[in-house]
Amino acid sequence: MSELTILTTQNVTINFKQASIGERMLAFFLDMLIKMAYVFGIGYILFEVFEFGDVVDRLDLWSQYGLAVLILSPYIFYSLVLESIFDGQTLGKRIVRIKVVKIEGYQASFGDYLIRWLFRIVDVAISSGVIGLLTMIFSNKTQRLGDISAGTAVISLKNNININHTIIQEIDQDYIPTYPLVIKLSDNDIRIIKETFEVARSNNNQPLIRKLVEKVETVTGIKNQSGSNHDFIRTVLKDYSFYTQNM
Repeated sequence: MSELTILTTQNVTINFKQASIGERMLAFFLDMLIKMAYVFGIGYILFEVFEFGDVVDRLDLWSQYGLAVLILSPYIFYSLVLESIFDGQTLGKRIVRIKVVKIEGYQASFGDYLIRWLFRIVDVAISSGVIGLLTMIFSNKTQRLGDISAGTAVISLKNNININHTIIQEIDQDYIPTYPLVIKLSDNDIRIIKETFEVARSNNNQPLIRKLVEKVETVTGIKNQSGSNHDFIRTVLKDYSFYTQNM
C-alpha cells in the first residue's frame, strides 16, 4: 500500500496511506450488494406483496419512466447521498475503512462528491468499470477519473496512519471539556490544527498561531476563554479528543 503525501495550504505535510485498488473494489462490490438487495427487496414488496404491476400497466410510458426513477432513486443516488452524509464514506467504504478526502488535506465538499458521482457514468456504467480500473492502475494516487476531476483521493483509515491515531490527545479520566462546539470540526480539521500549531510553536511563529486561533473561532463560533492562544489550541485539541472518544 503506497503513501499519499498532502501539502496543506498551511504548508504542513500530511502523510496518508492510499486505499489500494483491492480495498476500493471490495468496497464497491459491498455497496453493489447493498444496492441490489434494495432493488430486489423493493421489487418483491411492490410487485409480489402489493401487486403494484397492475397500477404500472395503466400508466403512460413517461409516467412509468418517472415512477421507475423515483423507486430506483436510492440505488441511483446511493454513493452521492451517503458520501455527503458520512464525510466521504458509503456503507461499503465504512466496512472496508476507507474514505474520500481532498488532495489539499481538507474534507471533500458536496460539489466534490457530485463530480465523483457524475463521472461514475464514465468510470463504471459505460465501461463496466474498465475505465475506472485502468485509471486507478496508472494513477500514482490510485485515482479514477472522478477523483482526478474532483481533486480527491481515497485513503485507508487502517494501520498506524489512521487519522484518529494522529489527533488523539491524552486526557485524564476526570477531564472536563470547555468548548462543546469543537464537534463542528472534522478529523481532518483537527489534524491540520494540530500540525500547524506544532510547526508554529517550534518556530515561535506567534502570528501564525493567532491566525489559527481566529480561524478556529470563526469556523466553530467558539470564543477563547483559555487565556493564551497556546492554551486555547491545546484545550480545543483535548476537548475534541474527549467528545470523539465519548460519543
